[in-house]
Amino acid sequence: MKSILSKHAGGSLCAAALVGLAFTSPVRAADVVIGVPNWPSVQATANVLKVAIEENLGLDVELQNATNPIVFEAMDSGAMHAHPEVWMPNQQNLHDTFVKDKGSVVMNRNGVAAFQGMCTPQQFADKHGVKSIDDLSNPDIAALYDSDGDGRGEIWIGAPGWASTNIEKIRAKSYGYDQTFELTESDETLAYAALDNAIKAGKPWVGFCYTPHYVFVLHDMQILGEPAYDAGKWNVIQPTDDPAWLEKSSAGVAWDTAYLHLHYAKSVEQDQPEVAKLFRNMKLDTDIVSEMTYALVIDKKEAEDYAREWVAENEDLVLGWLAD
Repeated sequence: MKSILSKHAGGSLCAAALVGLAFTSPVRAADVVIGVPNWPSVQATANVLKVAIEENLGLDVELQNATNPIVFEAMDSGAMHAHPEVWMPNQQNLHDTFVKDKGSVVMNRNGVAAFQGMCTPQQFADKHGVKSIDDLSNPDIAALYDSDGDGRGEIWIGAPGWASTNIEKIRAKSYGYDQTFELTESDETLAYAALDNAIKAGKPWVGFCYTPHYVFVLHDMQILGEPAYDAGKWNVIQPTDDPAWLEKSSAGVAWDTAYLHLHYAKSVEQDQPEVAKLFRNMKLDTDIVSEMTYALVIDKKEAEDYAREWVAENEDLVLGWLAD
């Protein structure tokens, strides 16, 4: 989810300029500003934080849409105060820059476990024997996923701007199915709508999938098998770290278990200590986050309305985040 990017070797000035343009006085008017990238679970979590802070601490909280790098740059400058859901190791380079090197951002240690991989509908997998990621490099299998007649299948590798999308390009090259498939990028909502339609029509679909996510509640999916994660075989460089990132990278093994961590500006500890306490103590799990995304995407609940319901129903949990 996710996700998705730099040690800022060549992009920091650009990102900083964008921060300067984006976060002017209207944003700073709020007591707390939370960055919100473009996937459902982070939107749910951001709204839960907003409601929890406003109702329990009486502060004004503003949510601002932004990409992962911009949120980190903004936390570094003080223009934003939190990123609700940083995928690790997807955002390892941003974490290393701002948490380890600069020390301007703090990571909440209570990570939510997550899976990332490639999936296809179970019924289609059973019918055609698609069980392994190696099957995708078979031209005959790839042809089953060819909807436009160009001789190559189509595979969704994620949304533009996600770090995982770049990593899936590396994985496709490493496994070899970049030669048999067109690697497509699109908004997650569009991609999973296409999955819904494909399942209803009995047509093929293959693409990136992850947990926590509602898709596994809605559909029976085959996770494509692949060699277990091996740190020695996972050499991932992001495009803003090196222009030759794709050529130099390799990742012909499964993803390691990911963890989703709230990150917040260290300045909050001094400026808003009660908010920092909440950020430091917040703790969710995979089932809770999956339920949140289901409510927003499938039940079509408005994010803030749902957050108010959730905070009211989980008062003890929220008060625990505010306790010493």
